[in-house]
Amino acid sequence: MSLDAWLPQPALCLSALSLLLSLVPTGLGMEVMAPPIINALNGTSVKLSCTFNSCYKVENKQFSLNWTYQACTNCSEELFLQFRMKIMNKQLERFGNRVEFTGNPTKNDVSFTLNNVQLEDQGTYNCYVLNPPDRQRGHASISLKVLTEEPPKRDSTVAVIVGASVGGFLAVVILVLMVVKCVRRKKQQRLNTDDQKTEEEGKTDGEGNPEEGTK
Repeated sequence: MSLDAWLPQPALCLSALSLLLSLVPTGLGMEVMAPPIINALNGTSVKLSCTFNSCYKVENKQFSLNWTYQACTNCSEELFLQFRMKIMNKQLERFGNRVEFTGNPTKNDVSFTLNNVQLEDQGTYNCYVLNPPDRQRGHASISLKVLTEEPPKRDSTVAVIVGASVGGFLAVVILVLMVVKCVRRKKQQRLNTDDQKTEEEGKTDGEGNPEEGTK
């Protein structure tokens, strides 16, 4: 049986978390996103997903991408996939021709697929992205775990409970944001009204009493 990847977090929780993060203002630098852990069954194909956000449009002449592999924490990084004007597969001996670029930089996707996963493929995969004029290079890493047998199915009750909890929290956050927005709008309206009243009173005082002016 051929399987893709299993993520340790419930999919529903991840979706809710993504929605929550979308409510938070983003910074000015590069943002590179990838799942921290991916499990793959030995002998199958697995997609290592990496996406990014940038303030600027992707231009192939300036955009650059590096995928590296680390067998252990203190091991040196090995470059196996690169984008400079076009995708370049370094074809490391350990991977051979099993690496397939399946992303699209113009759509902020720099993912790749590793075919016929082997036990020796376990390790850390680093995704580096630079999209000038962004000055800082973005980075994300994935820890690939290779399994020899399919993991047991999880009880979906946990995912439902987590999803409901996160959904309730999101509802509260959205409500708070709406309240804050309304309070600020009302405060601004009051300030504008007070300014108009002060201006009108100033005009009245400047004109004075017509009868007093004839005396």
